[in-house]
Amino acid sequence: MPIKFKPTQTTLVRGTKNVVTQHFYIKNTPKEELIDYINNGQKPKIKQKCRNELTRRGVKLVWKSPSEE
Repeated sequence: MPIKFKPTQTTLVRGTKNVVTQHFYIKNTPKEELIDYINNGQKPKIKQKCRNELTRRGVKLVWKSPSEE
């Protein structure tokens, strides 16, 4: 099973009563969203998943302290 970024979301479509299931896999998440989660996210486990995914994509992370910005 692929790695999840967020839990799966099921939505009921109004009028047709169809149920749409949306999966949030980390491989489909944009790079900017992963970097934002690393900087502002709260859960260390998901931050590590984001770092692993960016490494898999070949993105080099440069760490800066908040005072350097």
